Amino acid sequence: MAKPETSIRLVVRALMSPVFPVLIFLVFLGIASGLRVGLIQQNTHQIQTNLSNEARALANNLEREFMVHLDAIGRMAMRMQANPSQTEALWREDARNYLRDFGVYQAIEWIDRNYIIRWLEPLSGNSDVIGFNVAFNEQRRAALSRAAASGQYDISGIIDLRQGGEGLVIYHPVGRGDANNGFMAGVFRMNTLAEQMLTRRVLEQFQVTITQSDQTSYLLNTSSDLDNSLNHTVPINLPSLDWSLTLTPSRQWVEGQRSSWPTMTFTSLLLMGLLTSLTTLLVQLILKRNQALLKTRRELEQEIDQRKAIQVDLQRLESTDTLTGLANRRFFMEDLAHTINIADRQMRQIALVMMDLDRFQMLNDSLGHQFGDELLIKVSERLNGLSNERVLVAYSGGDEFMVCQQQVDDIDDVIHLLGQIKQCFAAPFEVQGEAHSITATMGVAVYPQSGLDADTLLRNADIALYRAKEQGRNTYQFYTEGMQDREVLRLELDRDLSQALANDEFVLYFQPQLNLDTGEINSVEALIRWQHPVRGLLPPVEFIPLAEESGRITEIGRWVVLAACRQLARWKGTPCEHLRVAVNLSGRELDDDSLIDHIRSTLASEAVDPSRLEVELTEEIFIQNIEHNLNQLSQLHQLGVHLAIDDFGVGYSSLGYLRDFPVDLLKIDRSFITDVTERHDDAVITRAVINLAHNLGIQVVAEGVETEEQLNFLKAHRCNLAQGYLISRPIPAADLERALAEGILIPGLPVDSGL
Repeated sequence: MAKPETSIRLVVRALMSPVFPVLIFLVFLGIASGLRVGLIQQNTHQIQTNLSNEARALANNLEREFMVHLDAIGRMAMRMQANPSQTEALWREDARNYLRDFGVYQAIEWIDRNYIIRWLEPLSGNSDVIGFNVAFNEQRRAALSRAAASGQYDISGIIDLRQGGEGLVIYHPVGRGDANNGFMAGVFRMNTLAEQMLTRRVLEQFQVTITQSDQTSYLLNTSSDLDNSLNHTVPINLPSLDWSLTLTPSRQWVEGQRSSWPTMTFTSLLLMGLLTSLTTLLVQLILKRNQALLKTRRELEQEIDQRKAIQVDLQRLESTDTLTGLANRRFFMEDLAHTINIADRQMRQIALVMMDLDRFQMLNDSLGHQFGDELLIKVSERLNGLSNERVLVAYSGGDEFMVCQQQVDDIDDVIHLLGQIKQCFAAPFEVQGEAHSITATMGVAVYPQSGLDADTLLRNADIALYRAKEQGRNTYQFYTEGMQDREVLRLELDRDLSQALANDEFVLYFQPQLNLDTGEINSVEALIRWQHPVRGLLPPVEFIPLAEESGRITEIGRWVVLAACRQLARWKGTPCEHLRVAVNLSGRELDDDSLIDHIRSTLASEAVDPSRLEVELTEEIFIQNIEHNLNQLSQLHQLGVHLAIDDFGVGYSSLGYLRDFPVDLLKIDRSFITDVTERHDDAVITRAVINLAHNLGIQVVAEGVETEEQLNFLKAHRCNLAQGYLISRPIPAADLERALAEGILIPGLPVDSGL
């Protein structure tokens, strides 16, 4: 009996659901919509049928009326054939009778054997036509000649009449062959013919299009208020004419044909559905109120048990991170302080390990926060396996973890723990069905050498972690004396960096690039320097990493572009005006959607040709976020700015992006050039890169050229440009101008600025 009872409860739950009234309304809505669509389709089909009948009736009327006029012209031709001596006066009287009886002719003409119009009625408005040769082209001459030979009439089709306007002419031969005595012709204006043959109702409610040989020949009633979704075309069965008639109704006619039943049916069913849904909702509210009263009693009975469970959960939450299940930062710091008190009495050491997951932020941003949360859970599960009575693992937040090792006897115990931690990252992590290899960087502080309280120990472990990151990823660093001093210097430099732009403390140095084909200097690389008010001139390695960490790299990058363009503008009219200046962009700058607009506006404001500016990005930046970067770089390429790949050949094996990105230059990394004349592998790689680039239509720049042997090797293998201390160190703009003017920038005589 349990199974039927369960089924009944499921049915009752479904009927009491707030979705049920909505479902009822949606069912009525679906039925109403279906009926409405069906009725509209049926009504549209009926309208199309009525339009077809109108078109066919109009075509039949046009065919019938046209044949009447054709026969009338034929009878006049037969009378002239029977009485060849007929006088012009008698002919004109006969023609006037026809004009009066039919009222549709523009004119009636007699044309002699030589196709010249001799007689014409009426003369008023048509006198210029007398003497006109109707065989005005080879096509008309051939058609009239055939008609004269066969005795069959010829219809000109819709043409521009000599009297003015569009019309057509029926030519009926007077006799045939040698007995031919010219033609009797009836001239019709198309507007007069259409108005005579079409009723006022048709003219007002339809657009009539006459098509001849698939070409629109005449259009009647060009009203703009037409329903172009409905039209019907029928052929017109007229002798020697390939005509078809297309009828397009006006919106007024279509609306007059529309039935009100679809709207009435839809509205009625919709109202019925709404009333039924509201009734059902009212019944549900009444029943739910009764259920709520019964439920309140059960809830009161369960409240005491729930409060006990909440108290247990609160105690657990105070010490545990909800995402990872590890100890949270607050509990860890309290436990660390307690452990330090015990270690102080027992004269033991304690090791605190600060751990940061490598590349976590990039994965989290690119694959989503859900991925990041799942990865943190997987890492926490492995690290928690290290927990015991001597090791406490905690989650600090973000991508940081903390490990406290109690009762350390010597440094080997800490190194063994670090090895265990690294082993936790040896196997890839399975996240969302894919394997991801993750590593960790660690900083270690040991009590009492690295700090006497929990806060100091934590701060020094964090400093050691920062130093480990500077040395590379997937490593560790112990805190040592002097680290904190260096950290203070770094923080001071970071503070000064925030004022450097405002105080205009940055300057540009320029390193020339030698064209190996011509021996000339046609391009330079712009390199930023910081003229620090206290520490003097600082190279980029001293402050660019700080700028990237703080997010100021975008502002500095914009300053470099502006400074380079201003320098190009100052060089106009000088021996340096031919130089192209290359600037470096970081990945953060390329992610900025306003980058292109900034470069475009800067070039425009300084009146600099975009081809004088070159943008360099490292190979790693090209690969990151390929779809977004391709869009950004394509816009730069369209702007006319040159694009270069810096540090080519380091760290990536996929060359597909060379095909997809609009690259102008490749810069071979200096690590390949340093030993290119001594190491066979470096020489092979350098030659391969040059050949690959040339096959793709890309120029090659070699960095770090410092010897004549390196330069000769690059020349021998058709490298395009060379850059390095052999040619010149980075120098200020004034020194560059002087060196170019004096012609001293040649191998063997490097300009040395000291940086």
